Amino acid sequence: MDRLRQEYHKLGKINISELKAVVIFVLILGFWATDKLHGISATAVAFVGAIVALLPGIGVVKWNEVDVPWHLMLFSAGAYALGSGLEATDLPAISVNAFFDNLGISQNTPFWFLYVLLTGVMVFSALLFQSKTMRTMIFVPIAIGVANRFGYEVLSLALPVAFMIEHVYVLPFNSKPAALMYETDQYTYADTFKFGITMMVVSWLLMILAGQTWFMWLGITPHGLF
Repeated sequence: MDRLRQEYHKLGKINISELKAVVIFVLILGFWATDKLHGISATAVAFVGAIVALLPGIGVVKWNEVDVPWHLMLFSAGAYALGSGLEATDLPAISVNAFFDNLGISQNTPFWFLYVLLTGVMVFSALLFQSKTMRTMIFVPIAIGVANRFGYEVLSLALPVAFMIEHVYVLPFNSKPAALMYETDQYTYADTFKFGITMMVVSWLLMILAGQTWFMWLGITPHGLF
């Protein structure tokens, strides 16, 4: 606490630039929260906010002080473009239908099998995909497509699948936090793999248990799984 107090006092009194930053930030949040009233897209609001923040005399940062991570912006843009393409072409539904037809999965397939299959694919897909955004844009639409095809409530499959997004800690390259933690050199590659796989399996089993208990009580899976 003493160290925190020292650092706090070093900040000094709030200055004009900090007040400008607060105003810009609050205005951007306000426009985002009220998009249904004015119809301005969140993207446009973000761009205008960035421009205002960089304007000479008005803004709070200078161009030569800005270190834009272009590689992350290109990566995010690619992920969003892929998601928009999947939505526009309805490719997830087409792929799911073809995949299920080859496996012999039909209207007679029980709900629990679809639930277990989709949540399992989602959680273990973290072994191959580094981006949570990419996994969300691929697998959540698939869950929605499966629910629509078999006449189930969308939430009954999409929500459990969405809960499995955050499992990105099995290997260091699966996420940035995992990479940073591995750099501390406190455990081996084998340790992180064993821990990650164990937690994945436990989480998957807990999600199956939730489908039979908690989700059923909330009406998300009205009849449970089994």
